[in-house]
Amino acid sequence: MNHPTHRTRTVLAAALTALLLAGTGCSSKADSDSAADGADGVKGGPGVTDKTIKLGALTDLTGPYATLGKSIVQAQQMWADETNAEGGICGRKVEIVVKDHGYDVQKAVTAYADIAPDVVAMPQVIGSPVVAALLDDIERDQVLTFPQAWAASLLGKNSVQVLGTTYDIDMIAAVDYLTRTKGIKKGDTIGHVYFEGDYGANALEGSEWAAKKAGLKVVGQKIKATDTDLSAQVSALNKEGVKAILISAGPAQTASLVGVAASRGLKVPVVSNAPGYAPQLMKTPAADALEAMLSVVSAIPAVSSDVPGVKKMVAAYQKKYPGDLVDSGVLSGYNAARLMGVSLKKACEDGSLARQDVVTAHRMQSNADAGLGSPQNFSDVAEPASTSTYVLKPDAKAVGAMVNVEEAHVAPGVKEYLSKN
Repeated sequence: MNHPTHRTRTVLAAALTALLLAGTGCSSKADSDSAADGADGVKGGPGVTDKTIKLGALTDLTGPYATLGKSIVQAQQMWADETNAEGGICGRKVEIVVKDHGYDVQKAVTAYADIAPDVVAMPQVIGSPVVAALLDDIERDQVLTFPQAWAASLLGKNSVQVLGTTYDIDMIAAVDYLTRTKGIKKGDTIGHVYFEGDYGANALEGSEWAAKKAGLKVVGQKIKATDTDLSAQVSALNKEGVKAILISAGPAQTASLVGVAASRGLKVPVVSNAPGYAPQLMKTPAADALEAMLSVVSAIPAVSSDVPGVKKMVAAYQKKYPGDLVDSGVLSGYNAARLMGVSLKKACEDGSLARQDVVTAHRMQSNADAGLGSPQNFSDVAEPASTSTYVLKPDAKAVGAMVNVEEAHVAPGVKEYLSKN
């Protein structure tokens, strides 16, 4: 398997050293501001004044992930409001500048150019293709960025932090879950329906590696984000005699796959990556089939979880945005914002809110815990921040229409997989 070279530690260590020594490389506006110190003696820079810390969000409010984007934006604004009510960060109020790219890469590139000179970090960028297009600019500008995307190809960049697990690790956990709990055994065939691009390709890497270890055969079905009727894919997988199906796509594709499979008698277990499910699906004709057949692998717990921090967040969100669904995007966005706050506070304690120093403060953390799931290790740019995966399932009666099936755990084989890639 040709895995990306971002996990080559020697090269990364040299690159990291060069970045820390350089301490420059932002836009011309950023360079002109980077030496400015605050009245409190804390070094400033782009996005930082004596009174404010400005953060950026490149989101999808009008494209295929608009529902997710809305949840993340609202959750992160809630965090900013809570933070400001408690005195802000480093004595400064937090502001979040939101730009909608509609999941259009070119629009995202333009939006980044618009806000990059004026923000210190970005707690949200939606979409693997969007982040991939911006990687070089983000690294040049040293803008600490948390993607709402989990492709392993986004690892290995000092300024870009993939939170939680990557798609391949979750699919290794999915195969393990199928063999442990769903009767899938050596010699069986499983299907994997996946988006073209980094998301699907990375998920397929994980499923194929895990399937080989388990003695399973994987039949892949590549689809586009615009494909919303998966009848042809279901027919193909049925002919192959699959005993289970993995899906790495969006909610519309998951609903179609499960609904069509159930209607045609292919009532096999289906396991999705986290972006493939949304609570709105439980209001569709596929709801009963989803409850009966679908499981979801995720780096974060269900929002119905009993984790105290999650329960507190849910209550606050429901109060602030009454009537809005509390979905996984709320937890994902809020978790990212809180972890960004941790890094900014650490940078302030170290005396500098300059971009490169925020990145350095972030990378010094090996056990960051926002109280919303698994602790995160940010110290190795080549590795995911966490290797622990939850298994969830749809439940129309639960908050967020999802419940935990298995708590966070490192699936067998994950450490071996990472060590060989």
